[in-house]
Amino acid sequence: MTEFRGIPVVVRTGSKYKTAHGFTAIKNGVKHNPERQTAASTPKPPWLKARFPGGAKYEAVKTTVRTHRLATVCEESMCPNIGECWANGTATLMLMGAVCTRSCQFCAVDTGNPGGWLDPDEAENCARSVELMGLKYVVLTSVDRDDLEDGGARHYASCIRAIKQRCPETVVEALTPDFRGRLADIGAVLDSGVDVFAQNLETVERLTRRVRDPRAGYAQTLGVLGHAKRHRPGIVTKTSLMVGLGETEEELVRALDDLAAIGVNIVTFGQYLRPTPNHLPVERYVTPQEFARYRRLGLERGFLEVVSGPLVRSSYRAERAFAKNNVGL
Repeated sequence: MTEFRGIPVVVRTGSKYKTAHGFTAIKNGVKHNPERQTAASTPKPPWLKARFPGGAKYEAVKTTVRTHRLATVCEESMCPNIGECWANGTATLMLMGAVCTRSCQFCAVDTGNPGGWLDPDEAENCARSVELMGLKYVVLTSVDRDDLEDGGARHYASCIRAIKQRCPETVVEALTPDFRGRLADIGAVLDSGVDVFAQNLETVERLTRRVRDPRAGYAQTLGVLGHAKRHRPGIVTKTSLMVGLGETEEELVRALDDLAAIGVNIVTFGQYLRPTPNHLPVERYVTPQEFARYRRLGLERGFLEVVSGPLVRSSYRAERAFAKNNVGL
């Protein structure tokens, strides 16, 4: 859904449209793909049931998001936990707009080239919203902005500083882009006062080129997370992997070993759910018992916490994973 002169216009998934800021984008990030649309889809198992959005707290968060022109990854990525999280008065805010310069084959965020556009009021709007919602823990994420010289790192950092100025007791988690692996840009975010630094590995090494945009990479993400620990040894680092895309357990274990070797603290596992018929199909639905085993495998390797379950997403119950282990700031 978008608007033309204030009138709602339905945009078909996979098709191009003109944004309110005048540039072209593709709805839900992946172009219309007839071959994928004709592929048979496997019915979802009974354990993949999410809470239906609703309730007073959900509506209050929704109103705050709309009032302050905020984009949330909860909506843009079609997260199945939006009902639970918003009803609990929390949300993951998406910075730098709702259009990404990359086109990952699993992601439903719109893709395009914003041409350098940024909202100059975003830092203050973001900080004010966190204050109004009374958040003790906030997750910030963003689209990739390869159209910006620094990937948006300094804008990202200014949003974190604005939150810390208004709400110094609020714990801020930043799920960032990879900034093309540029150490100075990663450092700009790390020096902003952020408490938890996250960058998602997304999938195992073998599947990375099929699943992620060519500008992303398995080694590049490991490099970003490793630099975060070297730059600020005391910071909590975090990453997330999707399963059900054709990976093996042996490959997941190898990824866990790679992450443990660079000192990552928290890992999450969740089921990949196909957001539209144009996206990659689900290869299989992983059982709750397997998710429990993935958690044990992670804890055996020394991670502070491993959050693992069918509907888990990178920011799901983030404040609980942080607090459970009494991780110091």
